[in-house]
Amino acid sequence: MDASGGAQEREGGQLQPCRATAAHGVSWAMLLAGALLLGLIGTWLVWFSFMVQHKHNEDDIRAACQRVMPETVERCVDTVIIQRGGVRR
Repeated sequence: MDASGGAQEREGGQLQPCRATAAHGVSWAMLLAGALLLGLIGTWLVWFSFMVQHKHNEDDIRAACQRVMPETVERCVDTVIIQRGGVRR
């Protein structure tokens, strides 16, 4: 370090100010923003996959109820969903 407090290095016999590499140029705020964005995208993907699976299961239940009890499909669907631990609509 020189008298002014800045870091210096010798280059060809002369003192030159140290240059920060590009890797050190990333701030903590950018890392935090990236982590937050990654977390939001991951959370959305988990939620979206859950909703697609839920819709697929309900369609399967509805098709089975339509084959077995065509006159009372909604009642059959509600009963099966409740028996599987789901909530009533």
